[in-house]
Amino acid sequence: MNSLFLALASTFVSVYFALLTAYGIVVYNFPGKKIFSNFIVVLVMIPMQLSIIGFYQYMSKLGLTDNYAALILPQIASAGTVFFAKQYLESMVIWDLIDAGRIDGASELSIFHTIMLPLAVPGAATMGIFAFVGSWNNFFTPFIMISSIEKYTLPMLIQTLRGDVYRTEYGAIYLGLAITVVPIIILYAVFSRYIVSGIAMGAVKNRFHTVLSIDNPEYFALLSIFHA
Repeated sequence: MNSLFLALASTFVSVYFALLTAYGIVVYNFPGKKIFSNFIVVLVMIPMQLSIIGFYQYMSKLGLTDNYAALILPQIASAGTVFFAKQYLESMVIWDLIDAGRIDGASELSIFHTIMLPLAVPGAATMGIFAFVGSWNNFFTPFIMISSIEKYTLPMLIQTLRGDVYRTEYGAIYLGLAITVVPIIILYAVFSRYIVSGIAMGAVKNRFHTVLSIDNPEYFALLSIFHA
């Protein structure tokens, strides 16, 4: 249950704030926009192992060691998820719908929640799968931050099954590994179609924007659905 709670919480926080950040980068023009986008790419290339000492010291000063918050809250600024969300929104953002929402008096957050999020479901599902799998299989960071046995995640518990100095319990280890794989297989089986549609979104970008052009009657049909 510890791993499931951490994976679900980390996935929700990572995907939601990544899409929110990507929406701000894609939709708005502000000074330093390109520099900020390039900075995100740089952060993607920095491994967690390189900054773990500073991260642990910072969490220690905040009193968040041996606390799940130290594993969940940093996902708000997940550079890899933000980069994927930015690339995805750039391929499917529909300016006519955004302008129509602004003309109707909708706030920017309302436009994001009622217009962009429904359109970004395939991409959000794809990001969610990768975020869930990454959090579910994460061993390094929880091993550094968590010290209480009752808070151990599944990979940490499997590590405790290795036996004593003179004997390694391979049977118990393999059984634990098999158990950890089952939820991932189920998750992929349920949401695999979103991965295909999310990746294919960029390939149908031109057709998608043509169908939803403001000069096309289908545009008003879709717009009425969002306003319903």
